[in-house]
Amino acid sequence: MRTYEAGSYDVIVVGAGHAGCEAALASARMGQNTLLLTLNLEMLAFMPCNPSIGGPAKGVVVREIDALGGEMGRNIDKTYIQMRLLNTGKGPAVRALRAQADKALYAQTMKHTIELEDHLDLKQGIAQRLVIEEGTARGIITHTGAIYRSKAVVLTAGTSSRGQIIIGELKYSSGPNNSQPSIKLSEHLLELGFELARFKTGTPPRVHGNTIDYSKTEIQPGDVEPHLFSFTSDLESYRTDQVPCWLTYTTEETHEIIRENLDRAPMFTGIVEGVGARYCPSIEDKIVRFSDKPRHQIFLEPEGEMTDEVYLQGLSTSLPEEIQVEMIKSVPGLEQVKMMRPGYAIEYDVMIPHQLRPSLETKRINALFTAGQMNGTSGYEEAAGQGIMAGINAALKAQDKEPFILKRSDAYIGVMIDDLVTKGTTEPYRLLTSRAEYRLLLRHDNADLRLTEKGHELGMIDDQRYANFCEKKAAIKAELKRITQFRFKPNDPVSNYLTEIGSAPLKDGILFSELLKRPEISYDRLLEFAPSSETLTVEEKEQVEIQVKYEGYIAKAIEKVKKLKRMEEKKIPEHIDYDAINGLATEAKQRLKLIQPETIAQASRISGVNPADISVLMIYVEQGRIAKVK
Repeated sequence: MRTYEAGSYDVIVVGAGHAGCEAALASARMGQNTLLLTLNLEMLAFMPCNPSIGGPAKGVVVREIDALGGEMGRNIDKTYIQMRLLNTGKGPAVRALRAQADKALYAQTMKHTIELEDHLDLKQGIAQRLVIEEGTARGIITHTGAIYRSKAVVLTAGTSSRGQIIIGELKYSSGPNNSQPSIKLSEHLLELGFELARFKTGTPPRVHGNTIDYSKTEIQPGDVEPHLFSFTSDLESYRTDQVPCWLTYTTEETHEIIRENLDRAPMFTGIVEGVGARYCPSIEDKIVRFSDKPRHQIFLEPEGEMTDEVYLQGLSTSLPEEIQVEMIKSVPGLEQVKMMRPGYAIEYDVMIPHQLRPSLETKRINALFTAGQMNGTSGYEEAAGQGIMAGINAALKAQDKEPFILKRSDAYIGVMIDDLVTKGTTEPYRLLTSRAEYRLLLRHDNADLRLTEKGHELGMIDDQRYANFCEKKAAIKAELKRITQFRFKPNDPVSNYLTEIGSAPLKDGILFSELLKRPEISYDRLLEFAPSSETLTVEEKEQVEIQVKYEGYIAKAIEKVKKLKRMEEKKIPEHIDYDAINGLATEAKQRLKLIQPETIAQASRISGVNPADISVLMIYVEQGRIAKVK
């Protein structure tokens, strides 16, 4: 193939899914001339699976992306058809937003945002090879022979990487939703010595909404009280005309149809070779693994306001098409339904993540970053979270600056990336609140307080937004100071209120902040008896209440973070010879050589490395006795 010089950039991002969009926008917003190359301009920020953003842990990631200056939160706030705050009956550590998206509008709006962004070029093309010079990524070569040069490259090829769609006995090369697959790039990565694995994900059928009998289902409306993802969105614009979802269930007939056709189910016949997601199993896998359950939930999720397609959440399958039709019609409300698209499984290549640094730069090739499902994760939110970090670090690399790393105590994004590069994953990785040991610190409500300062320092947050943030932070601080000084007296009107709600009466004076710690008392109610001279926003009030009510728990979590700080700051020299360290267990040496941790804290989280090994390693590092590999 004849090649030609087509252009030069600071950063090139390959792939325009959710990871690629965030990576390219981050790089451009940091002032780097950026190229975003995609297989198909019509599929930019496309949702090949469920038409929604957020959920437990995932919704927090979206807010973290927004707090850093990313786009996903703002984009869904412009294009949602339903919004719900989940886990409102539980503590703030597990609350999160989830939005149903207008699928087509979401993609169109993100595309337009990218087209308007300074320093960012959007092009259609297929990257087939990397330009490698002296072990460093210096650009890409496309299928037309165009050579684009750069100082750093970010790969976000997702499920297009040698993708293969499977429906029953049918298996063919394809990206998601019958799009073009990326084949040559994976082959080139193998040539370069990277280890790739095969993972699998899947989708359910889509049906025609006008053929659903909704009278046999349960309505799932959106929230009346306004909540939005982006800290910059106007709550006054919150939609009151939201589109509902609906709930139905599988039946014993559904289960019997599946059981009778397991001999044609690709995941049981051996046609599917990739490893699937444990936390998002296909319906045939559910029937086998949970055979004691008489039914399973099926959520009917509209795909947008300008389409009648409905997504059958919970019915992911790769059974033959005619079996899918039979199975669907056994579900209440779907007896007369018309299937518009069959469900399918898709296998794709994954970069085994122990080959990555915490910056998402590959260890084998300098200035080459990977992000998204390509790194073994599942979900749009996990992909976008990696994307913004890879884009930031690619931009910093292009400027010869140190990488930007989020610790586990900083963000769910930090938890996810640390899990991937330190522990690895043998299946599509999904973020869960249980993965975060500091989840009370990593709440959806305080993402801006945690990360906006960092976003501003990186150049991702403009001065006006930063000034607004500083005003918010100052208002919260001032109100916290006020209520820790204001004292209620036993004869104050608040005493009558306490009697009414059955709360313990005041025998002596009590500080506003101490009274607020009672679980039955809300901050808004106490304001009626001791109003602030300043008008606080809903979000500012929320912060005051949470910080007071959970003060003791938050203080304990912060103390734990401080204790780990020494290990986080203790760097391990590069290219050390672990075999030369006496006292390390054999398994520990093997795992340390594979992962190549950058800090003592990271080393302590590696499976197979025990506290005794860490003690030995710390002594050697502190005494500078570690031999380097020759």
